[in-house]
Amino acid sequence: MYERAPPSYRVRSAVNAGPFTDDRRRFLNEANGWRWLPLALGVIVLDQATKSWMVEHLRIYESVHLLPVLDITLMFNTGAAFSFLSDASGWQKWLFTALALVVGLAILGWLRRLKARSQGLLCCSLALILGGALGNVIDRLRIGHVVDFISAHWGRAYYFPAFNVADSAITIGAILLLLDAWRESRSAKKVGV
Repeated sequence: MYERAPPSYRVRSAVNAGPFTDDRRRFLNEANGWRWLPLALGVIVLDQATKSWMVEHLRIYESVHLLPVLDITLMFNTGAAFSFLSDASGWQKWLFTALALVVGLAILGWLRRLKARSQGLLCCSLALILGGALGNVIDRLRIGHVVDFISAHWGRAYYFPAFNVADSAITIGAILLLLDAWRESRSAKKVGV
Protein backbone atom coordinates (compact mmCIF):
# COMPACT_ATOMS: atom_id res chain seq x y z
CA MET A 1 0.00 0.00 0.00
CA TYR A 2 2.76 2.44 0.86
CA GLU A 3 5.00 3.50 -1.98
CA ARG A 4 8.64 4.37 -1.54
CA ALA A 5 9.42 8.05 -1.32
CA PRO A 6 11.10 9.55 -4.38
CA PRO A 7 14.90 9.74 -4.17
CA SER A 8 14.86 13.45 -3.31
CA TYR A 9 12.94 12.70 -0.10
CA ARG A 10 15.01 9.78 1.08
CA VAL A 11 17.33 10.35 3.98
CA ARG A 12 20.91 9.61 3.11
CA SER A 13 23.23 8.21 5.68
CA ALA A 14 26.93 7.57 5.52
CA VAL A 15 26.18 3.86 5.70
CA ASN A 16 23.86 3.55 2.70
CA ALA A 17 25.36 6.33 0.55
CA GLY A 18 28.24 4.12 -0.55
CA PRO A 19 31.65 5.38 -1.68
CA PHE A 20 30.27 7.69 -4.38
CA THR A 21 28.70 11.11 -3.93
CA ASP A 22 26.19 12.40 -6.47
CA ASP A 23 28.91 14.51 -8.12
CA ARG A 24 31.24 11.52 -8.35
CA ARG A 25 28.46 9.32 -9.75
CA ARG A 26 27.62 11.96 -12.37
CA PHE A 27 31.34 12.24 -13.30
CA LEU A 28 31.63 8.46 -13.72
CA ASN A 29 28.47 8.24 -15.84
CA GLU A 30 29.39 11.11 -18.17
CA ALA A 31 30.33 10.17 -21.73
CA ASN A 32 34.04 10.05 -22.47
CA GLY A 33 35.97 12.23 -24.89
CA TRP A 34 35.31 9.87 -27.79
CA ARG A 35 32.03 11.73 -28.13
CA TRP A 36 34.16 14.41 -29.84
CA LEU A 37 35.43 12.04 -32.56
CA PRO A 38 32.79 13.24 -35.08
CA LEU A 39 34.58 16.61 -35.00
CA ALA A 40 37.82 14.86 -35.98
CA LEU A 41 35.97 13.02 -38.74
CA GLY A 42 34.47 16.31 -39.95
CA VAL A 43 37.95 17.86 -40.15
CA ILE A 44 39.19 14.88 -42.19
CA VAL A 45 36.23 15.02 -44.60
CA LEU A 46 36.48 18.81 -45.08
CA ASP A 47 40.26 18.60 -45.49
CA GLN A 48 40.13 15.82 -48.08
CA ALA A 49 37.23 17.45 -49.97
CA THR A 50 39.00 20.82 -50.25
CA LYS A 51 42.28 19.21 -51.30
CA SER A 52 40.53 17.12 -53.91
CA TRP A 53 38.75 20.17 -55.30
CA MET A 54 41.98 22.17 -55.46
CA VAL A 55 43.89 19.39 -57.25
CA GLU A 56 41.08 18.98 -59.76
CA HIS A 57 40.60 22.68 -60.52
CA LEU A 58 44.09 24.21 -60.23
CA ARG A 59 47.46 23.49 -61.78
CA ILE A 60 50.53 23.28 -59.54
CA TYR A 61 51.58 26.79 -58.42
CA GLU A 62 48.53 28.34 -60.09
CA SER A 63 47.35 31.22 -57.92
CA VAL A 64 43.91 32.71 -57.39
CA HIS A 65 43.97 36.09 -55.64
CA LEU A 66 41.30 36.36 -52.92
CA LEU A 67 42.37 39.22 -50.65
CA PRO A 68 45.34 41.58 -50.50
CA VAL A 69 46.91 39.15 -48.00
CA LEU A 70 45.48 35.81 -49.16
CA ASP A 71 45.79 33.66 -52.27
CA ILE A 72 44.77 30.13 -53.16
CA THR A 73 47.87 28.48 -54.62
CA LEU A 74 48.19 24.75 -55.22
CA MET A 75 51.42 23.35 -53.79
CA PHE A 76 52.70 19.91 -52.82
CA ASN A 77 54.70 19.44 -49.62
CA THR A 78 56.78 16.30 -49.07
CA GLY A 79 58.09 17.64 -45.76
CA ALA A 80 56.46 18.62 -42.49
CA ALA A 81 55.18 21.98 -41.27
CA PHE A 82 56.77 24.92 -43.07
CA SER A 83 58.22 22.43 -45.63
CA PHE A 84 60.69 21.15 -43.02
CA LEU A 85 62.75 18.31 -44.59
CA SER A 86 60.96 18.66 -47.94
CA ASP A 87 64.29 18.26 -49.77
CA ALA A 88 65.09 14.92 -48.07
CA SER A 89 65.23 11.71 -50.12
CA GLY A 90 61.81 10.31 -49.17
CA TRP A 91 62.41 8.74 -45.77
CA GLN A 92 60.64 11.72 -44.15
CA LYS A 93 57.29 10.53 -45.54
CA TRP A 94 57.46 7.42 -43.36
CA LEU A 95 58.84 9.29 -40.36
CA PHE A 96 56.03 11.86 -40.41
CA THR A 97 53.40 9.19 -41.07
CA ALA A 98 54.62 7.05 -38.17
CA LEU A 99 54.84 10.08 -35.90
CA ALA A 100 51.30 11.19 -36.76
CA LEU A 101 49.92 7.68 -36.19
CA VAL A 102 51.63 7.37 -32.79
CA VAL A 103 50.37 10.82 -31.76
CA GLY A 104 46.90 9.88 -33.06
CA LEU A 105 46.83 6.73 -30.94
CA ALA A 106 48.00 8.68 -27.89
CA ILE A 107 45.25 11.26 -28.46
CA LEU A 108 42.64 8.48 -28.76
CA GLY A 109 43.80 7.07 -25.43
CA TRP A 110 43.76 10.51 -23.84
CA LEU A 111 40.26 11.24 -25.16
CA ARG A 112 39.05 7.91 -23.76
CA ARG A 113 40.02 9.04 -20.26
CA LEU A 114 38.46 12.51 -20.55
CA LYS A 115 34.88 13.49 -19.82
CA ALA A 116 33.10 14.86 -22.89
CA ARG A 117 31.14 17.63 -21.20
CA SER A 118 33.17 18.75 -18.20
CA GLN A 119 36.44 18.69 -20.17
CA GLY A 120 34.95 19.88 -23.46
CA LEU A 121 37.59 22.43 -24.41
CA LEU A 122 40.37 19.88 -23.99
CA CYS A 123 38.38 17.24 -25.92
CA CYS A 124 37.66 19.73 -28.72
CA SER A 125 41.31 20.70 -29.01
CA LEU A 126 42.46 17.07 -29.16
CA ALA A 127 39.79 16.16 -31.72
CA LEU A 128 40.93 19.03 -33.97
CA ILE A 129 44.57 17.97 -33.69
CA LEU A 130 43.64 14.33 -34.37
CA GLY A 131 41.54 15.19 -37.43
CA GLY A 132 44.27 17.44 -38.84
CA ALA A 133 47.03 14.90 -38.28
CA LEU A 134 45.04 12.10 -39.90
CA GLY A 135 44.02 14.34 -42.82
CA ASN A 136 47.68 14.90 -43.66
CA VAL A 137 48.54 11.21 -43.09
CA ILE A 138 45.92 10.25 -45.67
CA ASP A 139 47.69 12.51 -48.20
CA ARG A 140 51.11 11.08 -47.42
CA LEU A 141 49.91 7.49 -47.78
CA ARG A 142 47.66 8.06 -50.78
CA ILE A 143 49.74 10.40 -52.96
CA GLY A 144 53.14 10.68 -51.25
CA HIS A 145 52.89 14.36 -50.30
CA VAL A 146 50.57 16.81 -48.58
CA VAL A 147 48.42 19.14 -50.67
CA ASP A 148 48.67 22.76 -49.49
CA PHE A 149 46.73 25.61 -51.02
CA ILE A 150 46.15 28.49 -48.58
CA SER A 151 48.84 31.12 -49.14
CA ALA A 152 48.94 34.05 -46.74
CA HIS A 153 51.34 36.91 -47.45
CA TRP A 154 52.13 40.49 -46.66
CA GLY A 155 52.27 42.23 -50.01
CA ARG A 156 55.11 40.72 -52.03
CA ALA A 157 57.58 41.08 -49.15
CA TYR A 158 56.67 38.10 -46.95
CA TYR A 159 54.96 34.81 -47.74
CA PHE A 160 53.89 32.52 -44.92
CA PRO A 161 54.35 28.83 -45.85
CA ALA A 162 51.27 27.43 -47.62
CA PHE A 163 48.90 25.34 -45.52
CA ASN A 164 45.56 23.51 -45.70
CA VAL A 165 42.44 22.73 -43.62
CA ALA A 166 44.25 19.97 -41.69
CA ASP A 167 47.08 22.35 -40.74
CA SER A 168 44.52 24.94 -39.67
CA ALA A 169 42.73 22.40 -37.47
CA ILE A 170 46.03 21.39 -35.85
CA THR A 171 46.89 25.04 -35.18
CA ILE A 172 43.47 25.88 -33.74
CA GLY A 173 43.58 22.69 -31.66
CA ALA A 174 47.01 23.62 -30.28
CA ILE A 175 45.79 27.11 -29.37
CA LEU A 176 42.73 25.64 -27.61
CA LEU A 177 45.00 23.17 -25.80
CA LEU A 178 47.10 26.06 -24.50
CA LEU A 179 43.95 27.96 -23.55
CA ASP A 180 42.67 24.94 -21.62
CA ALA A 181 46.01 24.59 -19.79
CA TRP A 182 45.94 28.30 -18.93
CA ARG A 183 42.37 28.02 -17.60
CA GLU A 184 43.30 24.97 -15.53
CA SER A 185 46.30 26.74 -14.01
CA ARG A 186 44.14 29.76 -13.12
CA SER A 187 41.47 27.60 -11.48
CA ALA A 188 44.16 25.68 -9.56
CA LYS A 189 45.57 28.98 -8.25
CA LYS A 190 42.09 30.05 -7.12
CA VAL A 191 41.64 26.79 -5.22
CA GLY A 192 45.10 27.22 -3.75
CA VAL A 193 46.68 24.07 -5.16
